[in-house]
Amino acid sequence: MKFHKFTLANGLRVIFHRDKNTPIAALNLIYDVGAKHEDPEKTGYAHFLEHLMFEGSANVNDFDLALQKAGASNNAFTNNDFTNYYITLPKQNIETALWVESDRMIGLAFDKKKFETQKSVVLEEFKETCLNEPYGDDQMIIRELAYTTHPYKWATIGKELSHIENATIDDMKSFYDRHYTPDNAILSIGGNFELEYIKEIVEKWFGDIPRKNLNKKIIAPEPKQTQRREISVTRKVPYDVLYMAFHYGDRLSDDYYIFDILTDILDDGNSSRLYNRLIKDNEIFDDIEAYISGNNEPGLVIFSGRPAEGISLTDAEKYIWNEIEDLQKNLVSKDELMKSINSLEFSLAYLETQIISKTRSLGFYELLGDANFINSEKTRYTNITAEHIKEAANRVFRPDNVSVLHYLSKKTLRKIKN
Repeated sequence: MKFHKFTLANGLRVIFHRDKNTPIAALNLIYDVGAKHEDPEKTGYAHFLEHLMFEGSANVNDFDLALQKAGASNNAFTNNDFTNYYITLPKQNIETALWVESDRMIGLAFDKKKFETQKSVVLEEFKETCLNEPYGDDQMIIRELAYTTHPYKWATIGKELSHIENATIDDMKSFYDRHYTPDNAILSIGGNFELEYIKEIVEKWFGDIPRKNLNKKIIAPEPKQTQRREISVTRKVPYDVLYMAFHYGDRLSDDYYIFDILTDILDDGNSSRLYNRLIKDNEIFDDIEAYISGNNEPGLVIFSGRPAEGISLTDAEKYIWNEIEDLQKNLVSKDELMKSINSLEFSLAYLETQIISKTRSLGFYELLGDANFINSEKTRYTNITAEHIKEAANRVFRPDNVSVLHYLSKKTLRKIKN
């Protein structure tokens, strides 16, 4: 994929990809701030601020209305690593997108009434997704178990409800002022434009925003896990669920590609290993998954499964270890490997058909270190061999590198007591 990169005097990194085949323009703005940049006693702020970013700025009272008038659609998301805002609209209205994004970069309104409204929304989201939904706190528990020091210990929505309840406008202003600055942002644009025009309009709308020379806190890596960790919790849920989490490499490591492929082999449809061996053939689980967290810094490979009636979580775990042992002793088949690689290649190819996906990916890879990583992604997958998978399985799937959560239903607890 061809693109151009340039940087404004205030530090804003800009990436432009020309696509002559679409009448649509796409704008993607990444701020290098996510949940991992928060104070451990004031979590959930990056996500809360994302909500506030749609509540008006100095010259744009209604962000969504301004974009709707320009025929645009827009949205955003926050994760542990960064916050991402994106807009698609007719190409002739690209300056409207630049106008609204630049205005909220330099002058978010922080209206008291809107602040309280969004606080209520975020609190309700926390309650609904983490406290009231069955198994809603599972990821919060497994994170807290697997990480001892790294800020991946808490979810994007926050560690505790009280952190958002106690947040003040001044707290959010301070967080905004520290992180929402051009020298902490990456703007990527896609569409049928001339490069010089893009340079001109980006300078017009963003060039006079002052940089803040942010001194980011260095996040220390998570210490190597050296022994098994295990916890049991009991909740008002219908079934027991088993979770097993293993530490693996960061987003740029070979581990990411290896375990992305491996978890597909284990859990990608009715032809996958876990489905055939542990659900269909032996009826050990009613449902089972294997996936990676996909964080920018070293993340987790996670197994989660609901055992079949009569199978304890302890026995269910033994069956997963049997599957792991097979991976450690034997090479995955050529057909399994190629099926997974082909599936992932298809996903990458599909993303390249959409202007917003291309634009977002360019910004993401620039955040990782170089937008040109987008052009090596396919090769990183196709270079993975069965030997790589076997070596990684032996290195990562170790008894001293596992964190195990037994998520028990109250009916199971009653059985144990009886």
